[in-house]
Amino acid sequence: MKHYDFDTPIDRHGTDCFKWDALPAMYHRDDLTPMWVADMDWRSPDFVLDAIRQRLDHPVLGYTMPSVAYWQAVTAWLAKHYGIQTTKESLHFIPGIVAGISYALLALTEPGNRVLVTTPVYPPFLNLPRASGRELVCSPLKIAGGHGTPCPYRFEIDFADFERKAEGCKMFIMSNPHNPAGTIWGEAALRRVADICERNHMLVVSDEIHADLVLPRRKHVSYSTVSDAAARHSITFMAPSKTFNIAGLGSSVCFISNEALRRRFYGWLDALGVAGGNIFAFTAAEAAFAHGEEWRQQMLVYLNGNVQVLKEFLAERLPEVKAVLPEASYLAWLDFSAYGIPHKELADRFINEAHVVMNDGTTFGVHDDAIGGNAYQGCFRLNLGCPKTQLLDVLERISRMLA
Repeated sequence: MKHYDFDTPIDRHGTDCFKWDALPAMYHRDDLTPMWVADMDWRSPDFVLDAIRQRLDHPVLGYTMPSVAYWQAVTAWLAKHYGIQTTKESLHFIPGIVAGISYALLALTEPGNRVLVTTPVYPPFLNLPRASGRELVCSPLKIAGGHGTPCPYRFEIDFADFERKAEGCKMFIMSNPHNPAGTIWGEAALRRVADICERNHMLVVSDEIHADLVLPRRKHVSYSTVSDAAARHSITFMAPSKTFNIAGLGSSVCFISNEALRRRFYGWLDALGVAGGNIFAFTAAEAAFAHGEEWRQQMLVYLNGNVQVLKEFLAERLPEVKAVLPEASYLAWLDFSAYGIPHKELADRFINEAHVVMNDGTTFGVHDDAIGGNAYQGCFRLNLGCPKTQLLDVLERISRMLA
């Protein structure tokens, strides 16, 4: 068995890396550590890089198509990990899940239609419906748990609010596992979602990009598998991009069980020429799915160690932080509001005193008239996909800033 190295820092400066190289222009300083953009700061797998190098041995980079081996790798991965029995006819290549959600909105809803999301949520879920002329409807999640539980806090769906908000909506865009904190919904919750959406004749777009990042002793349930209703009204997006740190290649896949829905959506995609993809997206995804299980397992063990480092650090040094720790993914949701520092000042101090960049929690929600502002003041999303030394250094700086 090969041992993979997740400890050695990789210098990404000067590679046009958005996570690192965009910071000087954004914040006018070059001493910041980025813990925001959702890619990982360790090396992409060697078997993926080797597959790309091997493809480059051929001197022509012309129009391409997904190979038989690509489809075999994808279908085998879905069957092994999620019990999704499919063929390439049920699948479609997508050049990124954000693009896929946008396509689904444009192809399957009309301007003015109501689109439901649960907040806090990945910002494109909020921005895409509004940008396409749809009406955004937000159902706030509840934070459950507290001291004395194995995982202090977790997000849960407020089903009374969700069912009330679902009335009249045409589509629910679901993050499963949930971004910003890697919450796994579980089969029982997903069945309730499916029942509500079926009664309201809603399509469900399930973004499952973090499905392969489920931490040890946890299990991801793919939405389309929980009931006949879920299979009938859902579109599922998955990708190797987060799992194998190849997000820059734009390689995702769409699964639809319902043949009529599949014809409608895939026909729209084919009219746009979306299936063309690119050589390296297919090459990398095939290598990842065909050869990536051992690397993935070792990475998840390391990532789980980072989660434990964060949990212990917060308990010992920052006990006032209310944290939703990931059950899947490398993203944690940290609520610093107990420190009583106004949000704008807190964000400024993270940048100019701690020299740390996290995602601003207010971008994961919208203005709430009931509270006269954004519900996520004082909240930030922290990326744990990095060497432990980097994580500990950042946590030390945050702790000193708040002392």
